Amino acid sequence: MNLAVIGTGYVGLVSGTCFAETGNQVICVDNNATKVARLQNGEMPIYEPGLEVIFNRNTKQGRLTFTTDLESAVKSAEVIFLALPTPPGEDGSADLSYVLGVAEQLGKIIDSYKVIVDKSTVPVGTAEKVHAAIAKNAKVEFDVVSNPEFLREGVAVEDFLKPDRVVIGTSSDRAREVMQRLYEPFVRQGNPIIFMDERSAEMTKYAANSYLAMRISFMNEVANLCEKVGANVDHVRRGIGSDKRIGNRFLFPGVGYGGSCFPKDVQALHKTAKEYNYDFRIIDSVMKVNHDQRFILSKKIKEYFNNNLKDKKIAIWGLAFKPNTDDIREAPALYIIEELVAAGATVTAFDPEAMDNVRQVMGDKVALTFGHYDALHGADALAIITEWSLFRTPDFNKMAQLMKSKVIFDGRNLYGVETLAEAGWYYNSIGRPIVMPN
Repeated sequence: MNLAVIGTGYVGLVSGTCFAETGNQVICVDNNATKVARLQNGEMPIYEPGLEVIFNRNTKQGRLTFTTDLESAVKSAEVIFLALPTPPGEDGSADLSYVLGVAEQLGKIIDSYKVIVDKSTVPVGTAEKVHAAIAKNAKVEFDVVSNPEFLREGVAVEDFLKPDRVVIGTSSDRAREVMQRLYEPFVRQGNPIIFMDERSAEMTKYAANSYLAMRISFMNEVANLCEKVGANVDHVRRGIGSDKRIGNRFLFPGVGYGGSCFPKDVQALHKTAKEYNYDFRIIDSVMKVNHDQRFILSKKIKEYFNNNLKDKKIAIWGLAFKPNTDDIREAPALYIIEELVAAGATVTAFDPEAMDNVRQVMGDKVALTFGHYDALHGADALAIITEWSLFRTPDFNKMAQLMKSKVIFDGRNLYGVETLAEAGWYYNSIGRPIVMPN
């Protein structure tokens, strides 16, 4: 099939590349000429494991191309995906100006039947708004479909090529047939393509992400209570995760969720509830817990140093909101660094992929180092914020030689408390007993 993907952000680039991988002819459109030129030259603007390989293969074989010319891309496409930004406003509502702006342009361009697909995460009722915006100028038949993405950064290629499910919201039999044909190669192992109405599809995306965010916030609350009562959250997590009704996913406590999806989608669901005069109390609590959890590690550090961080050097491992991505949107590390710097500390940090993005946002507030051990020179404490595999089996003897003090604050519970106790470290993690040196 001939496809157009409008927007070359994270969702658009992954979607376009993976559609090309299954033999479709895909043209990706963006109004940023510099970015398009980079993509045409084979430069990958994001870090996502596995994406660059299939990007290179499909661009070389001519199935994946890039342009700034919206009209030419749209006219040749059977299906047009809108993968445009929907940034949150101050009140949490999703900004639909990019989506609706392009929709109005599409109405002037399309000259034959098209299926226009909302791939961006959008509030309930957006498909109707997009349809109305296109209809202002369209002189041909078209359908608007809701097809939310469920991509996890770090494993997005696998998620797209082998989805748990594909959700498609449409009331049109004609559009349903087109979307069925498009997605059949991705569900050959029997995972479902679930058809529903447009509003239910839009709600499904927000409900799924908000539920997962709720699990994270719940476990963070359990971990904080474990510290109060003297329990170990690792044991509790294994105990409840073995229950088949619960499962073991999204039960790891930490310093809060971040990224491009969970914070934005929870806020948007909260805003939708307000618009319909519904008091969504659980969502209110999820947001509050996550806000407070972002500061749990900086609070522990301040308490350890008696609220005096002047002339203290804190090393940080991990800046991205999660491993295997360079995404720092709503990353807990940014909040923690701001807190530590405001309290007078000097901060040095390392992340395998996210340092360029942090440099653009934080400038000289944090010193970024070439390697993770380099960040430890003369440090009074180490704070671990992102659970990159690189940090899981460090040389504790080397760390002790480099650091001023053997002190670790672990926001991801990477190490066993017994291991750190035997090595003589002060070790303060999330929801587990504090290890005091002998």
